[in-house]
Amino acid sequence: MWEWIAIYAALGAAGTWLARAYALRSKMIDQPGERRSHSVATPRGGGIAIVAAVLVATVALGLRFPQQAFLALAFGLGLLLIAAIGWIDDHRPLSALLRLVVHILAAAILAGAIWSSRGDPWLALATFVLAVGLTNVWNFMDGINGMAASQAALVALGLAWFGGPVWGWLALALMAACLGFLPFNFPRARIFMGDVGSGAIGYAIAGLSALVAGGMGVNAWLLLIPLAAFMVDSSLTLLRRMRRGERWWTPHTQHAYQVWSRRIGHARVTFAYTVFTALALASLHLVTEVRMGFMLCMGAGWYISGAFFWWLIQRTQAPAEVSGAVDG
Repeated sequence: MWEWIAIYAALGAAGTWLARAYALRSKMIDQPGERRSHSVATPRGGGIAIVAAVLVATVALGLRFPQQAFLALAFGLGLLLIAAIGWIDDHRPLSALLRLVVHILAAAILAGAIWSSRGDPWLALATFVLAVGLTNVWNFMDGINGMAASQAALVALGLAWFGGPVWGWLALALMAACLGFLPFNFPRARIFMGDVGSGAIGYAIAGLSALVAGGMGVNAWLLLIPLAAFMVDSSLTLLRRMRRGERWWTPHTQHAYQVWSRRIGHARVTFAYTVFTALALASLHLVTEVRMGFMLCMGAGWYISGAFFWWLIQRTQAPAEVSGAVDG
């Protein structure tokens, strides 16, 4: 196991170093602005290293376990589509509609493969919704140093616990690749993940969740617990922007993690989210053998506590920050 983790951590680190050199040479740079949370011009696109590492692992596992090759192929193809549209967008901004169409296509490929292989239309539908949703959630939440990669590594660790001999190894590869990327992005960002990484990682988390869920039966919903921090912040912020009549699909800095980072800094906020999700993982392992009612209460508790913290952070937002964050 440790050799497998070391290999993909090394791939993630080496790939990020190469991606940074390419971004600097190609002048693929994120400039500071009022709708961004950084103050220094920084190269982007480092997430392509994570994508490449996960694709290598997908091919390796598909060859090692031919009975799962069809699902591995669908997962890899969807991941490649999401990464490709993100890579193009990192070079030359594309329309939100075009990106969404590609996200839907990738989600449909994986959902169709799961329906064909598992014969479960409800799991296929959940796969489709989760893939489209998390692809965009990870993109929304990739706004401060270390946030998207650290959360993905933790969620992948949880998926590895339940993933079995195939998808558990793929989840470990995702975790390791994120850990290889992190030193370049945290605590000081020498490169950003970019759309190529954030969207693809969200898709990978969703796809792995669906593939792992197929073997968990009624306990599959437990996989939503480690996602609480990102799901709550992204969904409540989106709903608030829609209620205000804002252009919710455009870049902004209104997420709770962005508001909080302006007050206490990127590193502390990333650490706080890490602690929250790590505790969620710990609770996940504690409740797997108890009654369903208690498990449901535990899951609801994490989402309710996440919503409370979101409200508390947003409530302390200064009036000047609110007026500066609203779309003009």
